[in-house]
Amino acid sequence: MILYPAIDLKDGACVRLVRGEMSHATVFNTDPAEQARAFKAQGFEWLHLVDLNGAFEGKPVNGEAVERILGAIGGMPAQLGGGIRDLKTIAMWLEKGISRVILGTVALREPELVKEACREFPGKVAVGIDAREGYVAVAGWAETSSVKALDLALKFEDSGVSAIIYTDINRDGAMGGVNVEATADLAFHLTTPVIASGGVSSIEDLQALKKEEGTGIAGVICGRALYDGRIDPQAALALLSARAEEDAD
Repeated sequence: MILYPAIDLKDGACVRLVRGEMSHATVFNTDPAEQARAFKAQGFEWLHLVDLNGAFEGKPVNGEAVERILGAIGGMPAQLGGGIRDLKTIAMWLEKGISRVILGTVALREPELVKEACREFPGKVAVGIDAREGYVAVAGWAETSSVKALDLALKFEDSGVSAIIYTDINRDGAMGGVNVEATADLAFHLTTPVIASGGVSSIEDLQALKKEEGTGIAGVICGRALYDGRIDPQAALALLSARAEEDAD
């Protein structure tokens, strides 16, 4: 199971929000590239990047910060979401060195575009499904739809999506614990790997997710708990990299 440290970008800085509220942003580092280098030095395999301003505006806003991050991590793979809503923007980010783009709003509004992107950029497209009370929210979580998370995920089962990134909005940034049950239930009903996100606040949360790895949970995104020291990177990485048979012993 891969642990993805999150770098959420707002106005060029590395921040964390509470339940997606832009007005409740805590700045953790004004130099996102420095933060990315620190995560790489700690031994993480991937980075999870979000252009928060871009998610609201529907186009890339923190592009300069993302490019500085890519320049700082020297080939370390990174996935990026926020404001990516057409094939041209997907191609642009992949050409600049992003390993995988995350499509969220467009997955709900234009599912055929997601499928086309998967055909054009195989293995490079993930779908971000952010749910509030089980229903998909889009446009930087400003709008909640009438579509259930599982129903949306099932639309992409045979399209070549590399992962579903599932976020429980009510848990995100609130340090209340990850929604293991909902994440495992989603993963169980899909063949597409699921990456958990939202509310990870302790090593116990990671242990609970690890126990459900067999359902199809392939990774977990962690933000605030890494920044404030609640989760030790080395302990977390060791836990999640352990083989399933070791966990059973």
